Parts: sequence; structure tokens; C-alpha cells
Amino acid sequence: MRDHDFSARERHTRGKRRFDDDEPQFLKRGRARGPVPADPSDEPDPDTGAVWSSWDDAVHGPQPHPAWLVTDLAAKDTELGVLKTGKEADVHLVRRAVPDSDRSCVLAAKRYRDPRHRLFHRDAGYLEGRRVRRSREMRAMTGRTAFGRQMIAGQWAAAEFAALARLWEIGERYGTVAVPYPVQLRDTELMLEFLGDPDTGQAAPRLAELRPAGAELRGLWEQLVEALMVLARAGYAHGDLSPYNLLVHAGRLVLIDLPQVVDVVANPQGRDFLARDVRVVSTWFAARGLPASLAEPAALTGLLAREAGLR
Repeated sequence: MRDHDFSARERHTRGKRRFDDDEPQFLKRGRARGPVPADPSDEPDPDTGAVWSSWDDAVHGPQPHPAWLVTDLAAKDTELGVLKTGKEADVHLVRRAVPDSDRSCVLAAKRYRDPRHRLFHRDAGYLEGRRVRRSREMRAMTGRTAFGRQMIAGQWAAAEFAALARLWEIGERYGTVAVPYPVQLRDTELMLEFLGDPDTGQAAPRLAELRPAGAELRGLWEQLVEALMVLARAGYAHGDLSPYNLLVHAGRLVLIDLPQVVDVVANPQGRDFLARDVRVVSTWFAARGLPASLAEPAALTGLLAREAGLR
């Protein structure tokens, strides 16, 4: 995967924005330009329901691939059920295993819905700063034509895959932020690391489902602030941060749901997105007893803006 540079100064001088999703490289490979054609090999096994792994037909996550990930072309994918339904995508549980071996892993398959059935009421603000070269495509997206909605749906999947891959790779330069490993992108299906118990299929709880207090509450807040600092240094805001977009897995706070991730330099509303993210999570932590001196939104927003190089 291409090496990206995220310094604030260079974001202003480079010819191509980091979130220039016009003809994203993630959508130009494999089968991303159109519907997946029928293939007899894609038919599920009548006994197990398994299909051949789509690894060979997808864009892969950053290397080195985690040791737990099964990349064998002989592997098969078996649907285990639905983890979550949402306005824009549904998340399914998939087991990828090599037949007649002990090699297997459980993945979360995030499948963006057909654009005819998705809601686009928030797209305009998030898509500012993401430009497309062809004026016809830009007009279609702005006018929300059928073609334009398909373009936007593709941008959401590609943007989330790109953001997760970049956040996975920037640790040495900006610090570590916990996100699921992006396994692969194929059309508008995003395969991710499953965070939870692979034996039971029980997903890690969302922060909103927990009632932390005392030292645990403060520890989670400190993890969150550090994650937001790393995002800001890389020039990002989550864009839709809330206790529902944060998992707690083995004591670690993990950011999820990043299709709307915002380039705070390229997007004219960048600082507003930073402030919104901070306000929502600060309110939640303060309501559960975190001292107001720690969860002060204006101060944290100002700190994040400085880290991002915003005036």
C-alpha cells in the first residue's frame, strides 16, 4: 500500500488531497466497478452454506497481515449471522476456515446497503473536501441521482477502508489509535477484524452499554483523549463520534464506524466536526461522574485543533 504523509503543511501543498476519493484506488481493482457477475464457484455448499473465500478477489489491508488472519486461497467463508443492522450498513459474522485443518478466523463483514435504500441526509457536510475529477460525477453526487448515490455509496466504503488502513499504519509517526484491522474491501463489502469472543460470536460491548465508574471511567477517558489526539495529529476527526461508536474490548477502547471520517484541513467544517465529536463524548463521560475539569469540551477541542494545525 502506498506510503502516505499526513503533515499539516504538506496537506496544503500536495496536489492531491488525502481524501480525494475520485476514482478511489480501492474501487478500481477487483470487481468494484460493477455488480459481481454470477460464478458457479460462488454457489454455497449445500451442506454447510460455505462459499470460497473472497480474499483473492479483494483489495487487502495493510501488511504485515496479522498472524490470526487466514489468507489461504483454499479457505471458505461461512455466514454465522447478523451482528448489527444500521441505517447505512449491516454487519454480519463470517467464519473463514481452511477445510480439513485447524486454520480459521472470525471476521465482521460490513455490507453497505443498496444506495436506493440508504439515507443521505448527512452526506453533503462529510463529503466536503472529497472531490471528484469529472464534473459529471460531481453533479450526479450533488443532485443525488441514482448514479450519484452509487458513487457516494462507493465513497463511504472506500473512505472507511482507507481511514482504517491509514490509522493502522501511522503508529510510529503519530501514536497508536485502536481500530479494527481492515481485512479487505470488495465492492461495498468491508471485512474487518472481529472484536469479541470468536467461540460464541459475542461482540465486544459498546461503551454506551457499560456503566464504568471511578478509576475505570477515568482510564477510558484517558484512552479516548489519546485516540482523539492521534486522529488530530493525522488531520482527522471521526465525524460521528459517540458512545455507540466505541467498543471496549479487553479493557481497550476501540474506535469503529469511520466511513464519514473527516479531513479537518480540507473540509471547511473541520473544526466544527472536531467540536461535535468532543461535545458528545464529553457529555457522556461527565454524566457518569468524570470531573468537569477533565471533560471540558472547549479546552479539548482547542487542543485537538492545535494538534491538527488549525488556526
